[in-house]
Amino acid sequence: MRGEEARMTERQLERVVAIVTGASGGIAAGIARALAREGARVALVSRSLERTERIARDIEAAGGAAAAFAADVTRADDVLTMVAGVLQRWGHVDVLVNGVGGFHGKASIEEITEAQWDEVMALNMKSAFLCAQAVARPMKARRSGRIINIGSQAASGPNPHANSFLPYGAAKAGLIGFTKHLAKELGPFGITVNAVSPGLTLTERAKKNRDAATLQRIVASTPLRTVVEPEDTAAAVVFLASAAGRYITGVNLNVNAGAAIL
Repeated sequence: MRGEEARMTERQLERVVAIVTGASGGIAAGIARALAREGARVALVSRSLERTERIARDIEAAGGAAAAFAADVTRADDVLTMVAGVLQRWGHVDVLVNGVGGFHGKASIEEITEAQWDEVMALNMKSAFLCAQAVARPMKARRSGRIINIGSQAASGPNPHANSFLPYGAAKAGLIGFTKHLAKELGPFGITVNAVSPGLTLTERAKKNRDAATLQRIVASTPLRTVVEPEDTAAAVVFLASAAGRYITGVNLNVNAGAAIL
């Protein structure tokens, strides 16, 4: 019992309320789990209520606090309804993690359709804008808050080991610019805004789409001779959401085994 009590007192995010978008799987689901392990009450948001409810149940079974919310975060009405639901349930919002994102298959600039471009921009940039806009007012009222945008190594340039996804790279680069400008605007209200940009991450999708030889080649190319796990990005998010990150704002933290310095 004493050991359990000590562990509980060491948790960094007790009484914190966090929203994580795109939390039906992958990196964002890992972030939600990590925040909950540190004591946060986590709202998991995605279009797929069934999958987010399953993850929320897993979090609660492990002793955490979580709730699933269905929302298309590219639509303002959905976002406002979701944030209102979180406020009704827990009374405030301390942390927003804009984890939703995505891209279509590889296509040249001549082949990319207007609809594909708009979809990728909406998923990766518009969603972050709408969610940040929705939490800004309650965070300003409390004069505190953390907004953490999940970027990508693609924002820094094309991946030499993979196909170039032009709209995705452009959207993530825009997200980094959005992060910096919003950090300046919201700083006077005690709100920090940062980005965490993972490189290739060993999610189930990444493992499925790459053979062993390709993964080995990528590992060999990084300074740390490895690729990151979802938990590595989650640890960076926990740090920025915690008291240890209270004076860090406007930064883009790369979590990619050093690939960004090459």
